Amino acid sequence: MNSTVISADKNRQNSPKFQHNSNQQGMFILSFIFVVAVLVGLVLLGLYLVRQDNVITQKFEGKRWNIPAKVYSQPLTLSVGNPLSDDELENWLNLLTYASDKNYDNAGTYTKKNGEYYIHTREFKFAANDTEPSQIIKVTLKDNQIEKLQSTHPNPSGVARVEPIFIGGIYPDNNEDRIVLTINDYPQPLIDALVATEDRSFYQHHGVSIRGIGRAIYSNFMGGSRQGGSTITQQLVKNFYLNSDRTIKRKANEAVMAILLEMHYTKSEILQAYMNEINLGQNGNHSINGFGLASQFYFNRPLKELRLDQMAMLVGLAKGPTQYNPLRYPDAALKRRNVVLSNMLITGKISQQQYDEAVQQPLSISYNPVIGKTRFPDYLDVVKRELTRTYDANDLKNEGLRIFTSFDPNVQKTATSAVIQSVNQLKKSNPKQLTNLQAALVSANPNNGELLAVVGSSRDFTGFNRAIDAKRQVGSLLKPIIYLTAFEQGRYNLSSSVDDSPIVLKMTDGKTWTPSNYGGGSHGIIPLTSALANSYNQAAVRVGMEVGIPNFLNQLYRMGINSPLPNYPSTLLGAVNLSPMDMLGIYQVLATGGLRHEIHTIRTIIDDQGRVVQGMEQKNQQVINPTAAYLTNYAMQQVIKQGTAKAALALGDNLNLAGKTGTTNDYRDAWFAGYSGNVVSVVWVGLDDNKPTGLSGGNGALPMWINFMKQQKLTPVNLIAPANIEWLWMENGKSQLSNEKCPNAIYVPVDTDNLPQDSSECAVQLYQSEQEARFAAQQQQAMSEFGQSQQQRYDNIARRQTDEDTIGNNPPAPNPYQNEATNTGNTQINPNNPNNPNNGGDPTHTNQPLNAAPRSQSWLEKSVKEMF
Repeated sequence: MNSTVISADKNRQNSPKFQHNSNQQGMFILSFIFVVAVLVGLVLLGLYLVRQDNVITQKFEGKRWNIPAKVYSQPLTLSVGNPLSDDELENWLNLLTYASDKNYDNAGTYTKKNGEYYIHTREFKFAANDTEPSQIIKVTLKDNQIEKLQSTHPNPSGVARVEPIFIGGIYPDNNEDRIVLTINDYPQPLIDALVATEDRSFYQHHGVSIRGIGRAIYSNFMGGSRQGGSTITQQLVKNFYLNSDRTIKRKANEAVMAILLEMHYTKSEILQAYMNEINLGQNGNHSINGFGLASQFYFNRPLKELRLDQMAMLVGLAKGPTQYNPLRYPDAALKRRNVVLSNMLITGKISQQQYDEAVQQPLSISYNPVIGKTRFPDYLDVVKRELTRTYDANDLKNEGLRIFTSFDPNVQKTATSAVIQSVNQLKKSNPKQLTNLQAALVSANPNNGELLAVVGSSRDFTGFNRAIDAKRQVGSLLKPIIYLTAFEQGRYNLSSSVDDSPIVLKMTDGKTWTPSNYGGGSHGIIPLTSALANSYNQAAVRVGMEVGIPNFLNQLYRMGINSPLPNYPSTLLGAVNLSPMDMLGIYQVLATGGLRHEIHTIRTIIDDQGRVVQGMEQKNQQVINPTAAYLTNYAMQQVIKQGTAKAALALGDNLNLAGKTGTTNDYRDAWFAGYSGNVVSVVWVGLDDNKPTGLSGGNGALPMWINFMKQQKLTPVNLIAPANIEWLWMENGKSQLSNEKCPNAIYVPVDTDNLPQDSSECAVQLYQSEQEARFAAQQQQAMSEFGQSQQQRYDNIARRQTDEDTIGNNPPAPNPYQNEATNTGNTQINPNNPNNPNNGGDPTHTNQPLNAAPRSQSWLEKSVKEMF
């Protein structure tokens, strides 16, 4: 039974009808699966396209690149009367890579004719609302200042600015660097060259060129030169979104994304992004991206100032920045440049004459690009440290900030030359001991705290900036603060005496400390100004202990020292580690009479939209007593006029310079800090291993300071005297009022709130003598005046007598109209009557003229005798 059923089933399965139905069912299933697969594929494709579309739009419309921060100097401000020499002007123009051109037709050129400069400046955008236009400026210099200034773009202020110097950048983590330009910033010949060489059908295709792909396949198959079929759009996608992997998947993504990109954006937007994105070389660890930066790197000039052949060379790099690097393979770069020029000729973008002229040009590559190695690394290091105190590191690396500083390249040039020259001279004096001698120099404007120049090494920058990082003992540079504190407390004045005799101090650990003077010896009781001028240690320690070490330290904290200082007597003599920048801050306060302006580099920070992120803020604070500061300034001027820094008088004794030498134990460190009215500078000289140099502040650091300062346009120190300051003659070393005729008198500023009450013996004697002479003169004057008055009286008497005699000799005619009866009641005047007023009561009066002279003289003599 079962076998019969099984046999029947097999017969049905083998029947044609059954097999047909089974095939239909299979086809249906396969069709269903295919349809589902297609639908799923379409869905996935749609999702893929949506995802790719989002990737394209988000990145293209968002933040495309991490733009490094760029740091600039201050601009060169030109106005009539401003100090400026020929060397300074030409140094600035050379740093900006201005070319000398007698015609000065193009921006970035200048010439000098008959002592006058004609400068065709570049446009420079400081901020969104602050652009210095391109203009031709005529500058006439005389006696190292601007005598005349004319411009093709005059303004009411009478001021023109030459663009600032690029100092360096703060780069993103990917080490990419670029200058982002708009499509309007790119010269048309550059665009023509790029399109003619990289993608001639760029303006016709929609992201992918079928003809280009076919041409590349044919050329590669036939063994011709290897070609790529990628369009400019595809290259942008590869560089901007993808990578350079040679896979089908990457090529497929590239093609799809290129089409999507063309659907969203115009050809100009795509071309602009490509020209800013493309890699065109390598600058050390930083890649050169975009034609704007490549122009600066290879030619030291902006794109707008390039010749046709130079633009063609840049376009030639697009095929292979390593293969056609003009710095390494100039022949290959030259051939590739000529290919680009040929493409422009073929496509009709240039004429035959233009082509012939361009191919004859040399490469004209700059082997020392401005954006190459940082030219001012010491100063840039200070800027970076200042920025990190305020800004996030990512913002500095990625947001395209432009940072304008107080850096003055002319001052920096003189600082660098002063350090190198002076160090070399010192090395020659002792080659064996001073082979590795190092130095640091920092300089600022004391009136606003702006840092002008920094030299952190006498050699190439290694990352160790001695201007900030070298914390060394500062020696006698702190002595002015001791006397400042004494003046503030009213204990001393500039005519006081101090004791420079040996002193032994017992320390808290039971040990003793005995400071000594350099060169040994003691000087006993000496004037305070002499003690500071000659840098006597024993006197300084005695005064410091009297005013109190905590008070001395508090002065330093108020003047800007942030690190803790040891509360030891040796601190009074500079046994504390501070940097040149620390000391610059202290001496800036002294140079302004007690006003503290924090030493800083940054003037303005501008974001990538041209908005001011940080502007100049003039913060100042009166941190020390202005009267004490004024007195200290005078005392420090004596260091130069008659003390350890007398050599600085060579700069001009009318400048009233002030400063202080510093030398540490065993002559390990040599210092000098000082200032004029407009420049405060600090110099350190020593060895990194802290071994003795044999140099003091006077013969090691001071010559370097003088070398630097003599190259500056210095103004005199002229502090405004506080209201309670009065200049008086004082007895030097006695703290007594004196007289200018006294042999030991000095004319000094005195704090009238702490005015001495005593006078010197010489002054008292002179005063008494002067009083006696004055009394005698007054007596003589009184006699003279009395004699004059008596003489006048005599003259009056004589004149009246003369009138009476005249009347007696010529009696008046009788009046015919006078009634004689009217006189009957009157008393008849008898001329012989003693009581007659006309004869003065003299009974001997005989109506004769008075003999007045002898009488008057005898009366006067009698009167004088009675008086005296």
